[in-house]
Amino acid sequence: VCGVTIFEKMNEKDAEGNWTGFESEFAMEVGKILGMKVEFQIIDWGQKYNELNSGAIDCIWNGFTCNTADDDGVLRADKVDFSYNYMKNKQVIVAKKDSGIATVNDLKGKIADAEIGSAGESYAKDLAEGIIFKGATKQTDCLLSVNTGKANFAVLDEQLAKSYCGKGDYKDLVIIEALSSEVEFYAIGFKKGSTLTANVNEQLVALAADGTISKLAEKYGVSNTAITDFSDQK
Repeated sequence: VCGVTIFEKMNEKDAEGNWTGFESEFAMEVGKILGMKVEFQIIDWGQKYNELNSGAIDCIWNGFTCNTADDDGVLRADKVDFSYNYMKNKQVIVAKKDSGIATVNDLKGKIADAEIGSAGESYAKDLAEGIIFKGATKQTDCLLSVNTGKANFAVLDEQLAKSYCGKGDYKDLVIIEALSSEVEFYAIGFKKGSTLTANVNEQLVALAADGTISKLAEKYGVSNTAITDFSDQK
């Protein structure tokens, strides 16, 4: 059972209610090799560790940034066992085109929104003094907050932000590139001591070698960020 949130192009449902997206299909391919049925459970991201440690889910496979600490200052790698990194990411600042936000100094006294318990929350709170943090249960709610003026800016995963900004209802939202974080990585999170970690890592290598990851990345438009060679992580 994979703990997820709805994340466009990564974990989402199609018109028939079937799970689709890069991470969803990736997980199902791993399950096939392991002989395991893969299910997806939508979770409250702020409760992800409780869901994992209680046994309600077996892993967190949903744009889970591994090379960072949570808002409590504890490294995520100290809370879960991570798989190999399978995708690059960054935290980005999203605001309206006419927000006037261009530098860190422009963020002082502004209302920020980010998903509670996310890498974005930690990044938002560390950006500048005087930021007023709002907090939302999912990243798409943060986009809505900025769009409706309830927040001045949001901190989101670059992968998600690029799927929405400048399009449709969010045509007036832009990414402030100069305020992006350093490169981050997505990995699958397992309960400490889980035997699944090593087993899944083996399958990541196999799916990279046979071209499956590259094909999925191309299908969902994430070829520029997906990792298809794990040799330096063994």
